[in-house]
Amino acid sequence: MQRNPILEELYTIRHQIMADHGDDLTAYLHSQFEQTKSSGHPIARIKQRTLRCTGAAKADRFEMDNQSSPPRDR
Repeated sequence: MQRNPILEELYTIRHQIMADHGDDLTAYLHSQFEQTKSSGHPIARIKQRTLRCTGAAKADRFEMDNQSSPPRDR
């Protein structure tokens, strides 16, 4: 397999970022959120979606009726 210098650079940067945050993804994401918040950039506030329940879904007759959206085609 050929070496891919672009991917190697990305992996090196990712390892450095994670090392800077004690290999804790949550700590990294929290620090980035705080940095974005303090920079004044708008942050989207997304409402949590609820499930659409029909009588059939409550009766366990049709599992597909209890989904929030149809499955995506790939």
